[in-house]
Amino acid sequence: MIVGLVGRNGAGKTTICRHLEKKGFMYHSLSDVLRQEAVRKGIAPIRQNLIALGNDLRKQYGAGHLAEKVNDQLDSGRNHCVDSIRHPLEAGVFQKRKDFVLWFVDSIEEKRFERALARARDGDPLTLMEFRKSEAMEEKNAEETGQQLATTIEGADLTIENNGSSDELYARVDAALNRNFSETSRPSWEEYFISVAKTISTRSNCVKRKVASIIVKDKRIISTGYNGTPRGVKNCNEGGCPRCNSFAQSGTRLEECLCSHGEENAIVQAAYHGVNLKGSTLYTTYAPCLLCAKMIINAGIEKVVYNAEYPLNDTAKNILLEAGVQLEQYKG
Repeated sequence: MIVGLVGRNGAGKTTICRHLEKKGFMYHSLSDVLRQEAVRKGIAPIRQNLIALGNDLRKQYGAGHLAEKVNDQLDSGRNHCVDSIRHPLEAGVFQKRKDFVLWFVDSIEEKRFERALARARDGDPLTLMEFRKSEAMEEKNAEETGQQLATTIEGADLTIENNGSSDELYARVDAALNRNFSETSRPSWEEYFISVAKTISTRSNCVKRKVASIIVKDKRIISTGYNGTPRGVKNCNEGGCPRCNSFAQSGTRLEECLCSHGEENAIVQAAYHGVNLKGSTLYTTYAPCLLCAKMIINAGIEKVVYNAEYPLNDTAKNILLEAGVQLEQYKG
């Protein structure tokens, strides 16, 4: 899970992140990215300077710039909390991920001002009037790339109130965690196996197209294959296939191609290792060609799930369906 936090100054965003850190979450802050940039530029890292710097960076590199820098650091195998999201497009960077949720941390003005005074950061407002003026600068900006806190808050998935004790806040956070974890979706089996096939395709040595297939039985991968020249033959990307290396027009000179297809290699590898494919499912990054379709039928594979269409393969589809092989395109 990735928990993003949006809220006004002194609402308790960092307090929540520190609580999440104790539960194994990795802490990240868009404000820390700004502070590091301010130090690098020789700018005093006080609040008004950071607001101005953040607006400048968004104007120069795009409104999602700060979020993109943090997003690149997020390991999908860990839980993370991201502090200080202040623009809808910053939230949008993370919302492309299925495991992200945006929390709005809300607190009354009196409490927030008290906390800001107690924090005593350099440049923080010392009077309520200064505090309100600073908040107005963050709430909405005439520049599209400036801070747009109010609009960002409107896009939050959940509101956590922080007007009581720390224990009350932590109890609300824990309840929200339990609810969000239960709602976090795992990938479907089809999404999982197609993503594995896509990863395997990166091992392809073909210079024209990278394709891979996996064969699954009882939700267990029993064979894999990616396209490229046969075992013992110079790799395609090292000049092994003259047809591919001449970048022949698609659909031409196929009889000269030395590369085996991903489906072909997955089936042959199973035969090489004595693995029975009867009743299995083949997941592939491209729909099978006619040659591979015939091999799929004769290998006893019952179902084919493909990610993308492959040109010139109507005959392949027809023969698979005629032979009773289920054919399905993955809709991810």
